[in-house]
Amino acid sequence: MNTENLWAPWRMAYLRELQRRADALGEPELVAGPFLTDYWQNPQDDDANHVIYRNEHGLILLNRYPYASGHLLMALGDPRPTLLDYEPDQRAELWKLLELGTDLLQRSLHPQGINMGINQGRAAGAGVPEHLHAHLVPRWHGDTNFITVVGQIRVMPESLEVMAGQFRTTLEQMLKRRRSE
Repeated sequence: MNTENLWAPWRMAYLRELQRRADALGEPELVAGPFLTDYWQNPQDDDANHVIYRNEHGLILLNRYPYASGHLLMALGDPRPTLLDYEPDQRAELWKLLELGTDLLQRSLHPQGINMGINQGRAAGAGVPEHLHAHLVPRWHGDTNFITVVGQIRVMPESLEVMAGQFRTTLEQMLKRRRSE
């Protein structure tokens, strides 16, 4: 039998880091931690953290552990666990980030569909339950296949660095066009 290996070493590094943090805190459960707050407070690290856009309210970034290439996260800078913990004007700003992220996905990747979602609370699948955030996952017909179903592996055809560069180029063009209108 001639098989090939798919390597995703960053995934194990991520899991080990979560376990290290849990062990240091004496916690049995693995949690992602406050990375969104860390990213918000450290704009000088935007390139390394794959932050594509930020304004005075929040940011758009690539998911480091995506469901598909181009998977974006939108979060406000103010960490709150539920949507209704935010004031109406803050919710409007989150929606604006979601709209910008959707436009960015469509212009950059031309997906055939987009999954949009918010997982509020750990029971709903939130990996960072203390900081509500939205997901945009680009989709194409046939983008799930046997390897996803049988092997429980996702194949990402593009690196985060290349994907971030593509999004930043598209965003620059979008913002330039808006300024000239």
